[in-house]
Amino acid sequence: MIDFNNKGFFKLKQNDEYAARVSDLLIDGEHVIDAYKSMRDGVVFTNKRIIAVNVQGLTGSKKDFTSLPYKNIVAYSVETSGTFDLDSELEVYFSSLGKVKFEFTGRTSMVEISKLISQHLL
Repeated sequence: MIDFNNKGFFKLKQNDEYAARVSDLLIDGEHVIDAYKSMRDGVVFTNKRIIAVNVQGLTGSKKDFTSLPYKNIVAYSVETSGTFDLDSELEVYFSSLGKVKFEFTGRTSMVEISKLISQHLL
């Protein structure tokens, strides 16, 4: 499983590359909402869960896919970017896993991500 406590693990920017990488993992009725990529790793938001992809090894052929279902979220926090701080953050608290933190760079729509999570929680 991915070490979500590693502070610098995710610095994500919107990129559709990982949407294709997780397509074989999707169940009937599940579709990709948005996808983000860091240097090697990525995160995909679907209509049912968050899928974190950790690329491992020198060649990158080994990958760890961690499925984080929205139904297990008990709380979340969104920090939007500011004038001088362009990074934004999403902290998601899962009932059995604890806190998972994602850091986004560039123009990430934290409002849309927040709405997506809220639709499954409220």
